[in-house]
Amino acid sequence: MSEPLRVGLVGCGRLAELGYVPALAVAHGVRLVAVADPDSARAAAVGQGVARYADAAGMLDAGEVDALVLATPAHVHLEDARRAAASGVPVLVEKPPAPDVVGAAELAELPSPVWVALNRRFDPGITRVRASLPPGRALQLDIRLAYLRERWRPVAVGDDVLLDLGPHAIDLASWLVGAEPSSVRARHLSERRASLELRVGTSTARIELANRRPHHERVAVRGARRRLIARHRVGGVHGTVSAAWHALLDRASPGPSAPGHHPLVDSLARQLEAFARAVAGGPGPWPGTAADGVVVMKVIEATRRSAAAAGVWSRVEVR
Repeated sequence: MSEPLRVGLVGCGRLAELGYVPALAVAHGVRLVAVADPDSARAAAVGQGVARYADAAGMLDAGEVDALVLATPAHVHLEDARRAAASGVPVLVEKPPAPDVVGAAELAELPSPVWVALNRRFDPGITRVRASLPPGRALQLDIRLAYLRERWRPVAVGDDVLLDLGPHAIDLASWLVGAEPSSVRARHLSERRASLELRVGTSTARIELANRRPHHERVAVRGARRRLIARHRVGGVHGTVSAAWHALLDRASPGPSAPGHHPLVDSLARQLEAFARAVAGGPGPWPGTAADGVVVMKVIEATRRSAAAAGVWSRVEVR
């Protein structure tokens, strides 16, 4: 692309404030030109120096954007994505793509491209893990994601932990081994904690999620005889990244950052660059597709079925 992709950011919550705005300031090939939020004070605080609108409809009507990033609650994604599709504007939708499988499938059927923001794929540590895995081997994955929701202080979203963190972990399990999930078993499922086992091709993944614990992210992959093949870890009570994470949350306002300054901003910046390449028809890696979003929601739906049936294995009907 000869000119940066003009991006409109819809939703001015904490992810926009602490993630997307600083990421858009440093990512190559993109430029923030407008924000939209029904809360005018939030829009003014987050969208300093750019056009501000009450909603995506007003932003699209102005004709100033080439693409949208929807950082809004899941239940409004489809409506705004439909508006964007009617205007021929591609969309990057934050996870979860929709509250359920039906909504995710409708996103995938829209005539204008929809990508899903599964930004853990763009964490350099995660990409190194993927590159080190032997092809065609049965692997055992251990994926753990946790954070303190009270410290994050979300503006509007209150999803349970499976819908909040589950899309990232489920997508990572499939993306790392390059296979589709086939069945899942819920070991524990509550508002604040989820534990599940996922079969992905010939591999298995143990997934642990929590939103009432200090921030930490761990991916460990083992092969035959539980031999450790690769591991990635950030955060934790004694983690070096944890202090940076809490410092980021304590900032009064967003400011320019640089890839490497903080893992959230770094991965979002890389994802935005991939989004710009995808819109231009350039080479990958690209962000997650709407079809990837459907798979994630099918696994979440199957996990809830398993939990309702006392933790039996539940089939994931991917196709």
